[in-house]
Amino acid sequence: MIGLTNLRSSGPLPMPPKLNRRRALFVLEKIDEILSWEKIKEQEKDVRFVELGEYLCEVRAKQYWRLENLKSFDEFLEKRFADSRRKAYYLMTIHEHLTRVPKPQLREMGWTKARELVKVARKDGAEFASCTWVHKAKELPREEFKREVERHLTGKETEAWEIIYFKLYKSQLPVVERALEIAALMLGSDKSRGYCLEMICADFLAGAALETSGTGQNLECSAPSGYSSAASEQSASTEAMRHE
Repeated sequence: MIGLTNLRSSGPLPMPPKLNRRRALFVLEKIDEILSWEKIKEQEKDVRFVELGEYLCEVRAKQYWRLENLKSFDEFLEKRFADSRRKAYYLMTIHEHLTRVPKPQLREMGWTKARELVKVARKDGAEFASCTWVHKAKELPREEFKREVERHLTGKETEAWEIIYFKLYKSQLPVVERALEIAALMLGSDKSRGYCLEMICADFLAGAALETSGTGQNLECSAPSGYSSAASEQSASTEAMRHE
């Protein structure tokens, strides 16, 4: 996307638009005002992202960055969005592609859902059912809405996922990493580490089931008492970390 602002033409360079100094100063001051608000109020960022995207599009189209003696719009973004230039382009894309969605509804859904909604608008074009998708964005939690968008784009069902944290000692890391590497080699390098871990666990359970099938013992009862105690402690610790 950045490259689009640097396209060269073999013909004569177009004349830059006439600079409305008064309007340019107003827009640039508004951008700085919103960005300063972001540093103070996190919620303000989700409320004012609509007008910020609109102002950024105007700066690019009318080259207001020339007022600050900058060489390009990219340089303007580097100055004000040093850590999040990608987000600036997201906000501009929201403004350009969600013109059929009323601004109050965009503010209500927040910029992260609006970013997902852009993907639907691009794919559907003139057939974009804005009312239906705005309702979904309003009613569904963020992750569920992302899955709904992914399902619409790919035609495939996406499974819910969850990040789980484990505490490992440094001495344990080489064993775990090596097991995941071997599993990836056997299953295919395109498989995720989560899938590899699932297969390792499934292989362990299958082996444990074979060992106890002849004894008639329950898997849980067949484990040594020390193992059962450690497993219970690890399970409780993992569950606590998942809810932190």
